[in-house]
Amino acid sequence: MAKKFSTLDYCQYLLSSQINYTITNLAEHIEGYSHDQINRYMRGQKLTPRILWQNVEPSIVIDEAKYMYMLFDDTVLDKRHAKQIEMAQRQYSGNEHGVVQGIGIVTCIYVNFKRHEFWVVDYRIYDPQGDGKSKLDHVSDMLQGLVHNKQLPFQTVLMDSWYATQSLMAEIDKLDKIYYCPLKSNRLVDDSGEVEKYKQIDQLTWSENELLQGKLIKINKFPKDKKVKLFWDTVSPSRTEYVVTNDLTQDYTPEVHAICSIRWNIEEFHRELKQLTGIQSCQCRKSRIQRNHIACAMLVWHHLKRLAFQVGNTIYKLKSGLLSDYLRSQLKCPSIPMLLA
Repeated sequence: MAKKFSTLDYCQYLLSSQINYTITNLAEHIEGYSHDQINRYMRGQKLTPRILWQNVEPSIVIDEAKYMYMLFDDTVLDKRHAKQIEMAQRQYSGNEHGVVQGIGIVTCIYVNFKRHEFWVVDYRIYDPQGDGKSKLDHVSDMLQGLVHNKQLPFQTVLMDSWYATQSLMAEIDKLDKIYYCPLKSNRLVDDSGEVEKYKQIDQLTWSENELLQGKLIKINKFPKDKKVKLFWDTVSPSRTEYVVTNDLTQDYTPEVHAICSIRWNIEEFHRELKQLTGIQSCQCRKSRIQRNHIACAMLVWHHLKRLAFQVGNTIYKLKSGLLSDYLRSQLKCPSIPMLLA
């Protein structure tokens, strides 16, 4: 009986390939399967974030909740040259600093700060025409799932300014969790205790003590009795962030800076995911194949990341090592021997 094509075969292809990640290229390099067979398999599967969690859960190392962080952010898979791919739509890409045609993914990273290790534990594909959900809805769904279904211990949620909304921040409050997130400089706030009108954050005045310890503010359109702590964080000589937290006991800006810097883990994840798994390279038009391709790319990243952590190497060196193995084998026994006259 002939062996059937499997999800493992497709993941192995994404892991092994270095440049081309298309089904056409796979069919040209794998024995016993045609392009149509692979395409039909990928169209018939229904891989969801559940398969990612099943593979990730056994590898998670949990410490005290105070060392565990949940990170939320989104990224866009660039599909600017493929106008007929389902789910692809024009949306803002932070990587491109503009609007591109692409598929949006909202991701969730679980960080063990003590071990300097992190895992991708959930994701959602942004498809408002298909499910009617916004990115905020997806974050809310994942957050509830983390607490009530996955039951992962954590104390702090880190997210981008896009998610700093009253509804989501109130939801985190109800879950008895702490949040840190930057606010855009034009956000209206009041630091006068209702003595003055609301003003933009970048118009606030800061005393020397407030620069070090933060200031208590109320954000416009938040409940009247809801106060948060605002910090002016210098990220680099050319960039500052206004960071807000519901932890009113926080009174040290350098500590806020250290906590917010943990957000870099999710940027690292997005970069590695795009550069090493071919997640952006699927050219199939059908949304089901795109979803399955994304799920397999997530599985490949997780596998590579765990191996890299175990051997104390980077995920880039681990994958480029495949080319090193190829070069060694070719130098030892070349497929095309070099000849000189």
